[in-house]
Amino acid sequence: MERAIAHMDLDTFFVSCERLKNSVLEKQPVIIGGGDRGVVASCSYEARYFGVRSAMPIKMALRLCPKAKVIKGDMEHYSNMSHLVTEVIQEKVPVLEKASIDEFYLDLSGMDKFFGCFQWTNEIVDAVTKNTGLPISFALSTNKTVSKIGTGESKPTGRFEVKEANIQNFLNPLSIKKIPMVGPETFNLFSRLGVKTIKTLSEMPIDVLQELVGKNGMVLWKKAHGIDETPVIPYSERKSISTEDTFAQDTIDILKIRSILSGMVEKLAYQLRQEKWLTSTVSVKIRYSNFDTETKQCRIPYTSADHTLLRYVLELFKKVYTRRMRIRLIGVRFTGLVHGLHQMDLFEDTEEMISLYQTMDHIKNRFGSSSVGRASGFLK
Repeated sequence: MERAIAHMDLDTFFVSCERLKNSVLEKQPVIIGGGDRGVVASCSYEARYFGVRSAMPIKMALRLCPKAKVIKGDMEHYSNMSHLVTEVIQEKVPVLEKASIDEFYLDLSGMDKFFGCFQWTNEIVDAVTKNTGLPISFALSTNKTVSKIGTGESKPTGRFEVKEANIQNFLNPLSIKKIPMVGPETFNLFSRLGVKTIKTLSEMPIDVLQELVGKNGMVLWKKAHGIDETPVIPYSERKSISTEDTFAQDTIDILKIRSILSGMVEKLAYQLRQEKWLTSTVSVKIRYSNFDTETKQCRIPYTSADHTLLRYVLELFKKVYTRRMRIRLIGVRFTGLVHGLHQMDLFEDTEEMISLYQTMDHIKNRFGSSSVGRASGFLK
């Protein structure tokens, strides 16, 4: 059976959410981000025309596009809209993977027996726009790589199909940058060799590619030929990461407990970023000395930032610890995970804050997760 994999991407998602709240922003250059020292989290196509791009410093963006309207992001609103879109799609497809807050893969294999896959995907997109007001693009093909590239080529509000017989002709003229796994370093490496199009890359021997990029050489060769067996992983918000600490002696030392919670949050948030997860639900558990156990949780805007998560964890601990009784165990759990990058929620963070996270993660990658951290997390 030929696979039928659709990739859907909400067009300039943050901007579109803001335009739903304020129609004056339609067809205007819009930048979503923090203050003067912040970075661009998202921008409209009108702003991109002037060279504005995501992760660019706001100051630079405004030099390129002085008339742009800068809006501080509302991650809670965007998260709610993402959940709404997910619910609409989930009702209509057998297998859905939520790749990020604004990106989805659908496995429609076998549905041609009952309904044309392209027509069915069109109807899903229509349902999303009807129920949410958000514009969305999609491409349909035989695997995730080709459908994702197709969506990028069809934007904005594109509806595109790449049939199996036409995959190589579709890929050949495109830049190798269009292949999802090709980042700036890999692109520069191949550019120096004169390899800039997927066609040229596809003609390179596998052993040469492996010499250049190691074990990824085979994967890259397959993608250049439109081959990708990666399955669509069913979306579930039951995925979680957690940690608990049972004390050697029951304690009522709140400063000590807050310090331990800080260390827990920092290690879990680092794990989120390493595995490219964002969390939307935080839970805190305590077990009293008499073994009574209580848990509180709250839904939050998608994030993987230590300082944001710690604020919610400490608020939950304050709410759940209601008895003047010694504590035997504390635990923290993050659930409702979706794939995404930390930058997605940096509407208030400065370039310095982003640089701090990147530097700390680099140190942890090299010397271990406990090699550097907040002072509050070491006061045990």
